[in-house]
Amino acid sequence: MKTAIIVGSGAGGATVARELQGTYQVTVLEAGGPFHPFAGNLATIERLKTAAGPFFNRRQIPWILPAMKVDATGDGMVLVKGMGEGGTTTICTGNAIRQDHDLKATGIDLDAEFQELAREIPIHSDHESLWRAPTREAFSVCEALGLRPQPTPKMVRRERCTGCGRCILGCPHGAKWDSRDYLHEAIEKGAELVSGHRVRKFVIEDGRAIGVAASSGGRTRLYRGDLIVLAAGGLGTPVILQQSGIECRPTLSVDPVLCVATRWEKALQSHEMPMPFIVQKEHFIISPYFDFLSFFFDRRWRHSAGDIFSLMIKLADANSGNVSPEGVRKPLLELDRARLEEGVECCRAILRRMGKKDADVFLGTLNAGHPGGMLPLTEKESRTLHHDCLPDNLYVADASLFPKSLGNPPILTILALAKRISRLCREHAG
Repeated sequence: MKTAIIVGSGAGGATVARELQGTYQVTVLEAGGPFHPFAGNLATIERLKTAAGPFFNRRQIPWILPAMKVDATGDGMVLVKGMGEGGTTTICTGNAIRQDHDLKATGIDLDAEFQELAREIPIHSDHESLWRAPTREAFSVCEALGLRPQPTPKMVRRERCTGCGRCILGCPHGAKWDSRDYLHEAIEKGAELVSGHRVRKFVIEDGRAIGVAASSGGRTRLYRGDLIVLAAGGLGTPVILQQSGIECRPTLSVDPVLCVATRWEKALQSHEMPMPFIVQKEHFIISPYFDFLSFFFDRRWRHSAGDIFSLMIKLADANSGNVSPEGVRKPLLELDRARLEEGVECCRAILRRMGKKDADVFLGTLNAGHPGGMLPLTEKESRTLHHDCLPDNLYVADASLFPKSLGNPPILTILALAKRISRLCREHAG
């Protein structure tokens, strides 16, 4: 049987591993280790925060959230990613939003793949019974303002979900679907998972990729494969490509997030399903969201967690940025900042209609967690999903392929794209 090396176990990598095991003998290389949900007592952390003030060093974030790794963009923004088995899917909010219009514009039709996902993953939007009173009021206000809010489809096993609000901390009840489900299916079928191995580059001989060089404990080993699939994420894959001699485009997008919050006694949003509904605007979305990152590390979030209500802005930013072995450089353009300000004003208008004063409104930490776009697909690649700059037996299967920033949760679209790439790889094997 031919062999396949899959780099990364997040949405793209786990999907490809599941789909290819059997046609290939699959080995999944993951830089991180096993994922464990946050098990700390939030009330204790809150008491420590009240006594000593919030933490301000971004390098301290993994002390509280070990699977959450952070980087700086060079423009005052914190960049968040998951590191470990399951990648960022383990610390996401479990949203199942289809956002493939830019892919469709290049001629890529993923209808069949989205239909497969709907059969395989528990997805539902019937969760209004878990909403607390402020969220219900916010939904009604958005309707009254003509913003057309819609309940968010969630990748959640509803019978297990308690609406505890810990989705981004790692679901403690096993309710939220994440890519480890696909990863475990692949392992049950015979795939091998090798954790704690960071892939540095792939190796080419006679024009073909013969394997990848992965480091662990100060040692580097060559993992050989007939097929190589890079799914190390929108930050990891471009670095591997560049270290292998493949140029990427300086078109990094990150979907910046900014929360607009107010004091609301006993709102208890920190104990509620995050992003329960979404307002889709042209360049951003708005959704109720308790921002743990800001609560732990932003001085402005001084109120008790239970007494804060927050609206998230997620921006579709310009494709203008770069990640290299030296780090991330992601400037927010003037247009991006203008659109963020438009989002802030929209959130303020919603909060005003909910009876909140502008003087009581405060912002969160500008952060981002959806990097991608540095190897964008075009019409030229619409049939093969493979760039000419890559060896014939090497594919990319993550958000690096997105033509533009989604400004929306990307996981469902990454899953669909990875399914299509898996099908092409199976055809390649024949």
